[in-house]
Amino acid sequence: MPTSVPVIRTIAMPADTNPAGDIFGGWLMAQMDLAAGNVAARIARGRCATIAVDQMTFVSPVFVGDEVSFYSEIVKRGRTSIRIRIEAWRRPREGDEMQRVTEATFTFVAIDEDRKPRPLPAD
Repeated sequence: MPTSVPVIRTIAMPADTNPAGDIFGGWLMAQMDLAAGNVAARIARGRCATIAVDQMTFVSPVFVGDEVSFYSEIVKRGRTSIRIRIEAWRRPREGDEMQRVTEATFTFVAIDEDRKPRPLPAD
């Protein structure tokens, strides 16, 4: 169970489903990228670009109406890059029990106005 505050929370809606009626994995990955990007932008104090996503394994499905929460952990901070692990957890609309859905590590690079890598600010 996560002990931190989620970076973002959202509700899975019917528009987020694939043709079989299940929540589309691409939607979930996009939400995770938004969460990681939010953390990266705060650390970089500016614009960042996603350059890599490490392995994603779906361990539990997400259903329409579920509240999905995204939790972050800084894995590594480099000169221009940040690696952020994101975990996704679901809570059924009418319940309290949370279940882990997936996790992945996102790598971002801080970029300047010309979209060139720039150093991260000091802590």
